[in-house]
Amino acid sequence: MGTFCSVIKFENLQEVKRLCHWGPIIALGVIAICSTMAMIDSVLWYWPLHTTGGSMNFIMLINWTVMILYNYFNAMFVGPGFVPLGWKPENSQDSMYLQYCKVCQAYKAPRSHHCRKCNRCVMKMDHHCPWINNCCGYQNHASFTLFLLLAPLGCIHAAFIFVMTMYTQLYNRLSFGWNTVKIDMSAARRDPLPIIPFGLAAFAATLFALGLALGTTIAVGMLFFIQMKIILRNKTSIESWIEEKAKDRIQYYQLDEVFVFPYDMGSRWKNFKQVFTWSGVPKGDGLDWPIREGCHQYSLTIEQLKQKADKRVRSVQYKVIEDYSGTCCPLNRGIKTFFTSPCTEEPRIRLQKGEFILATRGLRYWLYGDKILDDSIKEGVSRIRGWFPRNCVEKCPCDAKTDQAPEGEKKNR
Repeated sequence: MGTFCSVIKFENLQEVKRLCHWGPIIALGVIAICSTMAMIDSVLWYWPLHTTGGSMNFIMLINWTVMILYNYFNAMFVGPGFVPLGWKPENSQDSMYLQYCKVCQAYKAPRSHHCRKCNRCVMKMDHHCPWINNCCGYQNHASFTLFLLLAPLGCIHAAFIFVMTMYTQLYNRLSFGWNTVKIDMSAARRDPLPIIPFGLAAFAATLFALGLALGTTIAVGMLFFIQMKIILRNKTSIESWIEEKAKDRIQYYQLDEVFVFPYDMGSRWKNFKQVFTWSGVPKGDGLDWPIREGCHQYSLTIEQLKQKADKRVRSVQYKVIEDYSGTCCPLNRGIKTFFTSPCTEEPRIRLQKGEFILATRGLRYWLYGDKILDDSIKEGVSRIRGWFPRNCVEKCPCDAKTDQAPEGEKKNR
C-alpha cells in the first residue's frame, strides 16, 4: 500500500512539473489576464446585479473561463496515451510491417510515433504542443481541439467587453466636460460609484488585454481550423505529411501505384465520431484502428517503411569543415543563417571539424541529418540528429558526383 501511494505521488508530481515550462506559463498568463480584466471591465460597463443582461453577461464570462481551463488541463494532464513499453503485435509475423523503437524497446503501433520531448511512443500522435507541454494524440485530441474552439470564443466575448468599456468610459468623460446627458448603463451614473476607477492605468490595462484577446482569437482560431480540417479526414498532422510524401515518392520514381489513406471512414461525420464522443472517451484502445474497405491493416506503416528506405537512398553525406556549437540562432554563421533558423522545436546538433553527417532534408541555409558514428561507439548510443548550418559542411566527393540532394534541397535551388 505504501509503495502504491508513493508511485501515485511521484506520477502526480511529474504531471505538475508540466506547468514549469514557458508554454503553460504564457498560456495560463494570457487566460488569467483576459479573464480578470474582462470581469473587472464588465462590472464597470454592465453592472451584473441590477439587470438580467448584466447577470447573463457575467455568468457567460465565468463559464468561458471554466470551460477553457477544464479542456486545457485535460489536454495537458490526461495526455495522449503512450504505447506500452515492450509492445509487440499479437501476430509475430505482423512485426515485419512495423518500425522498431530502440528507446521504448517496442514496435511502433499503427499511427504511433516516437516523441523526442516525451521520450515515448505516442498513440495516434498529432504533434508535440509546447503550449500544453505535452503531446496531442489519441486520448486528448478532443480536449485539445475543444480548447482551440473555446479560447477564441471566450476572447471574442472579452474583446467586446473591452471595447464597450473603453467606449462608454471615454464617452462619459467627454460628456462631463460638455455637460451633456450620460449613458444610463455606464458606471458614472451608478450609485454607489465603482470601487475601481477607470483611470489611465485601467485604460492601458484594458487596451493591453484587448490586444491579447484579438491576437489569441486569430492565432488559436487558425489552429482550430487546421485541426478540424484533419479531424474531418480522420488524419493527424503527421499522417497528412506522410500522405504528401507518398505522392512525392510515387511521382519521383514514376511508380504505377496509388496510396490510399486507410483510416478515412468515407464520411466527415464518421471521421468526426472517431475523435469526439458523448462520453468523452475516444473509441478503441489506441493500438488497433478500423480501416476503410480495400485497405491493408498496415497500409500506412508499410508506406512509412518505404519512405524510410527511400530517405536512406536519397540522403547525402557531408563532412564538417567548421565547428558549430549547436545554438539555435548562431551569430557567427552569417546574417542569413541567423535569420532563417528553422522555426521548429527539433534539436540542433553540435558539430566538430572532421565529423561526417548524413543529411536527409534541408532548407536554403540549413540541413537536417544524422551524425555518422564510429563503429566502436555505435552500440548502445542513440541516434544523434538535428539541424545544422549548411555553411559548416561540404559535400563529400563520393556524393558530389551524384545528382541526388536532401529532401527539399532541389526545390530551394
